[in-house]
Amino acid sequence: MPRPVLPPIPLKADERTTLVAFLDFYRAALLDRAHGLSDEQLQIALPPSSLTLSRLLGHMIVVEQGWFLDKFDGEPVPEPWRDHDWSADPDAEMDLAQTWTGERLFDEFERAVADSRLRVERAASLDQLSARTNREGAHWTLRWILVHMIEEYARHCGHADLIRESIDGDLAG
Repeated sequence: MPRPVLPPIPLKADERTTLVAFLDFYRAALLDRAHGLSDEQLQIALPPSSLTLSRLLGHMIVVEQGWFLDKFDGEPVPEPWRDHDWSADPDAEMDLAQTWTGERLFDEFERAVADSRLRVERAASLDQLSARTNREGAHWTLRWILVHMIEEYARHCGHADLIRESIDGDLAG
């Protein structure tokens, strides 16, 4: 697989295009941090943290599905997450991802991202409300979800930068 190209972020675009461009940039940045590593290297943690690039990718697969598939469109997430007791095992997606090959991680990630992109494209506007609600019964707008996803990826890309540099000295591009 070729090294991911970090997509450009347009300087003059409408709000939706700008938000999606930033989200796609961070998606590609996370993949870039894992690019070219062996299965074993993807599972290396930077002590004292237990985070690995595998665990971060697994987490973001579930985050993509949770926000766009479940919360925004109101569809159940796929197995093995559908019936999972998250209160009993809040890191299950990371633990499972740690057992996957890099190929499977990248495939699952790309599949989740492609599905999320389709759901964003189908939305009528950034003001469209989520199908599901938060604990207080309030809906999220697509705009809020996109900004939250940018924040989520930006934070985890910082983690990924540190982990990758500790593995082979590769600095973020």
